[in-house]
This record gives sequence, structure tokens and C-alpha cells, in this order.
Amino acid sequence: MLAVKRGEEGLRADLAALAIPFEAHEHSAVFTVEESRLVDADIPGAHTKNLFLKDAGGAFWLVTVPAAARVDLKALPEAIGCKRVSFGKAEDMERLLGISPGSVTPLAMINAEPGSVTVVLDAGLAQAERINVHPLRNTGTLGLTGADVLRLLRHWGHEPVVAEIPTKAD
Repeated sequence: MLAVKRGEEGLRADLAALAIPFEAHEHSAVFTVEESRLVDADIPGAHTKNLFLKDAGGAFWLVTVPAAARVDLKALPEAIGCKRVSFGKAEDMERLLGISPGSVTPLAMINAEPGSVTVVLDAGLAQAERINVHPLRNTGTLGLTGADVLRLLRHWGHEPVVAEIPTKAD
């Protein structure tokens, strides 16, 4: 069996092996969507935020949505097929995804054992020509197509859920 490279080195190797084009941007550390707005202004494409959740049945979920979305957590379970959700703990995130809060990205699924976390991508992002996500750290941004994010997730053994994510009105 081939050894799987994890972390950012493995991510870069998989991007190259799958011939996935991307644009990389380095920037100061950002920990919140608010902080990232200052950085995002100079980076074209759809910007994202990620929710690491645990459902009432004990299953973990990583949900990626547009940065400006206010997710309706009460309506979310019906949309993605789970039980009531709450935010996951940082130690579970580090154990399952190998990243810390502030660096959450669907690309962290490179570190997750298949079946340990269900990854969900907002339907609009899945079809986007360019979405921006962290490369496993909050001091960089990678821009790539939504289809290529899905391709990477499948390459790592995950079957992503693409769903219309319910949002709250402002």
C-alpha cells in the first residue's frame, strides 16, 4: 500500500499529481471571517468560511459555505442529512483534521481518515470557477475551482455532500 503524504506537503504533491491549477497567496494570519475580509479584498473569487460541527449522534461534519453566509444551524441538519448540530471542540478538530481553529479548510480532509468526518460543500461553491480556501494554515489562501476541491476530496477517499445550505436572513 502506498504511504499517503499528509499536511501541506501532501496537498501540494496531490495538486501537482492531479494537474489541478491553483493560485496561491501568502498573507498575515487571519483567525476570523472579519479579519480575512481585509486580506480577501485583494484576492479574486468566492471567499469561504468553514464550520466544524458535531451532530447529536456523535458524527463530525465540516461544512464550507460562502464567507458572508449566516448559516441557519437549526435548519442545517435537514439539508445535509444529520441530527441536531453544535460546534465541535478544538481538540476533536486537531485530532481528526490535524489543524487548529482559524485554519479550517475543506483541504484539511487530506489528514482525515475516510469516514471520520463528513465534508459538505455549499452547492454554489461547488459550481464556482474559483473558491478561496486555506492551505491547512491561516497565513495563506489557495484559489481553485469548486469542482477541483470536490476532486481532491474524492481522491482522499471522502464522498463530499453538495447541498443548498440554509441561511438566516440579515
